[in-house]
Parts: sequence; C-alpha cells; structure tokens
Amino acid sequence: MILYSCQKSSISKIKEKPFKLEREIQSLFENNLNELMNLQLVKSEFSIKNKRIDTLAYDTQSNAFIIIEYKRSKNSSVVDQGFTYLSLMLENKADFIVEYNETLKQNLKRTDVDWSQTRVVFVSPSFTENQKTATNFKDIAIELWEVKRYENNLISINPVKKSKSAESIKPITASNSQLASVTKEIKVYTEEEHLVNKPESIIELYETYKEAILNLADDIDVKANKLYVAFKKDKNLCDIVILKKGLKLFINLAKGKLDDPKGIMRDVSNTGHWGNGDYEVVVSDTKDLEYLMSLIKQTL
Repeated sequence: MILYSCQKSSISKIKEKPFKLEREIQSLFENNLNELMNLQLVKSEFSIKNKRIDTLAYDTQSNAFIIIEYKRSKNSSVVDQGFTYLSLMLENKADFIVEYNETLKQNLKRTDVDWSQTRVVFVSPSFTENQKTATNFKDIAIELWEVKRYENNLISINPVKKSKSAESIKPITASNSQLASVTKEIKVYTEEEHLVNKPESIIELYETYKEAILNLADDIDVKANKLYVAFKKDKNLCDIVILKKGLKLFINLAKGKLDDPKGIMRDVSNTGHWGNGDYEVVVSDTKDLEYLMSLIKQTL
C-alpha cells in the first residue's frame, strides 16, 4: 500500500517508518486492543507450560480466548506455531480461566467460554506468500494481520483475507493426531453452513440483504460465527440470524442510540439474544429493505 498526502492540487508520498522491535508492535496493539480488534486485554506475556504467549485477549462477542503473536521475521512457520498454541490452550483450559479471573477480577466459568471459537492471530509488518498460502484454509483458526507505520503518526492495519475458493484443512490434519484433535474441537464457521437446509426463498432474501449491506460502505467484511453472520467494518455493524421463514437482523447500537422513526426495531436490551446490539427485527420480505439500510448506516 502506498500512501500520499494531498495538499491543494499536489500530492507527496508518505514514507514508511518500519518498526524496529516486535515490542513496538505489541505495545501498539495492547494499548489499543479494543479499538483495533474489539478485544479485551487479559494478559501481556502470559507464560504457561514453558511457552510464552505475547498477548492473551478475550472476545466478548464470541466468548472465546484469542492468542496474539507478533512477528518481524518472515521465516517462521505460523501454522506450526498457531496449532501449538491452540493445542496448549485446549489442554490447559483451567489455567486460562484462572488468569482471566485473577487479572480482570471476574468470575468467568469454563462453561461460559466457547472454546470452539478460539483462534490465534499473528501480527506482522508483512507476511510471505508461503505464509499466506499456508493459512488459506476456510476452517483454520489462524489469522494474519499486517501492520505498517508511516510518517505523520499514521498506521495501517490490514487483515489478510482468505480466498473465496479456500479449501478445508481437515484432510491435511487427519494424519496428525494432535492437529486433528485441534480441528475437531475448534470450529471455523462459514456462510454456507448457515444456509444449509434453508428454503431457496430465504437464501435469496439473505443474499439481497447481504448485497444491500455491503453497498453501504467500502471494506465491509462478512464473518460467519456460531450463531449468526456478522457484517463488520472495524466493528460489528449488524448481525443476521438465518431462520427457516425469514431473517432476524440485529443492529449493533446501544439502547437509545438508534433513530428509528417508524419504530420497527424491537428493544432487546433486557432480553437474551444472539446478535450484538440492542435492536432486533425479523424480516420475511424486502418491503422495508431501504429503510433498514438507513438504520444500519447509523452504525458507520
């Protein structure tokens, strides 16, 4: 990515200021973890079983622990290290619970955590094509995030996206008992799984709403979770639960923050629900599509 500064009619290239130490990247992320990744910091430099985890975080949306590792070297195998940490967590769940409770003064129980949503995130100024290819599987719980620093205190963050044709890693891990046990317990969900056994009319309805949401702004990502499909741009904008007879749509705004003149959204702030945000509506057609997009746009 090349960045330019524009002043009147002329532009000048903004020079990159490379990170000298991994610790600089770590400090940047840990000090801004909620803003950058919408995660809760649990522990920096968490040691367990002679292993050191750079950053232990917690995702309050998926109720899962997230391990973050920082890299300046391009030669390490992120897949091997990623599976090692995933296996380490699954074999020592109690230690992670204790660390969370002692550090954050909480009372998290093992049953509160969705261990299937655990993942490892590697952060680096750049990754090699081999590293990107090695993690390009639709069901691998390893993410790559590229970060660069520039003049004028500018930072760019770029999560590396998997290709739409990415295959499953399970055939590769089947011959390795340790890797197979990790892929068996940890689940990476896809849109296709949410659409399985749904009527064609509901699939078409979902695709219509999906296209409309993606057209609201550039760089909106679609991320399938265990219970819903999330639409994100820095943070969750809205979530969709695909039902047999319609779509349940959640808008990620707190109670009192949504301007809804027609009053079609239901307040679920005091009700248990799957999606994020305090507003919910069930749709079975597109008659309110344009109006609902105006509501979702308020999250941008």
